[in-house]
Parts: sequence; structure tokens; C-alpha cells
Amino acid sequence: MTTNSTSPDAPVQAIDPFWLRLIKRSVLVLLGPLYFLFIGFVPLLCARRKGFRGWYWRLVKRACSRLLWLLSIRVEMSEANKRDLAGDTDSVIVINHRSHLDGFTLMDVVPDEKWFTFAAKKELFDAKLLKTGFLGAGLVEIDRKSGKVAMETLSKAVQEMPARRSVVLFPEGTRTKTQSLGEFKAGAVLVARESGRSIRPIVILDSDRLLPRGQFMPLSGTVRVVALPPFHCDPEAPVDDDVARLRAEMMAVFDQK
Repeated sequence: MTTNSTSPDAPVQAIDPFWLRLIKRSVLVLLGPLYFLFIGFVPLLCARRKGFRGWYWRLVKRACSRLLWLLSIRVEMSEANKRDLAGDTDSVIVINHRSHLDGFTLMDVVPDEKWFTFAAKKELFDAKLLKTGFLGAGLVEIDRKSGKVAMETLSKAVQEMPARRSVVLFPEGTRTKTQSLGEFKAGAVLVARESGRSIRPIVILDSDRLLPRGQFMPLSGTVRVVALPPFHCDPEAPVDDDVARLRAEMMAVFDQK
């Protein structure tokens, strides 16, 4: 499998000329807040309607795609990967985490047929507007004060999800600061084992080159996303062995240049 990842020392190649990037970002500054405020308020008005979650899911995906377009950021994934993900069921998605762009790029490139959601800390649900939107979009509320309770809540939510929906987990726990993948935590493997689901590893490449830590406005360029084959846990092996094997498979793709 070839990713054609770019060397971290190579200059970022913008995908639009400067004048077009300037126009797009001006539109984003002027109209973006109104557009995303509209998306935030939609659940308050429509969350109880039949079929709302599917409709709202597509609306949020389109919003992410428009945001990346206005930022002159292109997301690439092979057609074979898209076909695989469109038919993906009974999985937990794990992705590496290097930039605030990661969630947006995933929303943009994964086909509509594949539904996924994220886990969000309980404190974010305290605000009425955010809670209605998060619940409407199917986000999983997690109380991080207790690791045991958080795992139980997450596992229960995954077990109750329809087969076509997956929760997205960051095995590194937070954005990494190194050029390599960070150490993986066991959460995704534990959830997969308890729910009987497979793990669908997805590797995101070059997002940190466009928006590294400490930078507010991303550069224009291309982010590559690679979906790996399903990873099946070995219930007879120690959890740490599965975690190491999962990281090794993702590293094999991440390290290809």
C-alpha cells in the first residue's frame, strides 16, 4: 500500500492561487459565523422530528466539506477505501490525531453510507445549545472523572449502536507532538472486545503540516486519509498485545513516504 506521504521538510503545496485563497477566506470570515450558528441552532428546532439524525448528519458533513473548501484544503482517499468504508459495519473506528483538522477531514472524505460519531466529554453537554446538537448528531457523552465509568458508558453506547454506525476513538488520547505516532491507550481495544466489533484503523497524513499546534489559521494544501482493513482483536491474547499489533499496523502506513 502506498500513501505518497510528503516529507515533513518539504514545503506545503497550496491548491489554490493566492488571490482565490484570499477571496475564500474573506467569505469564511464574513459569512462563516452565521452559517455555523445556523447549524448549531437547527437541533433546537428540529431534533424531535422523525429522521432528524440522518438529515442532520448529512448537513454537518456538508458543513465540514464547505469549511475545508473555503480554507483551500483538499482531502484525498482512494476510491477503493471509500467503497470499503461505505459497506463497513460492526466496527470501531480509530484514527491518529495530529491536528484540529482531523475530525473535519474525516467528516469530509468518509462516504455518506458510513455513519460515525465521536465521544465527547460530559462537560460539553452542560450548555443547552451544545447538548441538543450533540445528542441530535448522536455524540456519546463521556464522564472522564472515572475511567471505569467512562469505559462502561462507551461500551454500552457502542453495543446499542446500529451496525452501520461506528464511534471514532483516538488511541493516542490527544494530539501528538512527535513526528511519529504516540503511544496507544487500550480503550479502543477494550471497547472492541466487549462489543464484539472489529476495529477499522484510519491513518491521517499531513494534517499537522497544514495546522500544527499553536497555529490558528491553517495553510492551504492536501491531507491524505488511508483506511486499513478491519483489525480483529484476539480475545485469547493479552490486551497489550492487541494494542501493540494495532499500532504497528497503523505505523506501517504512517511511516511510508
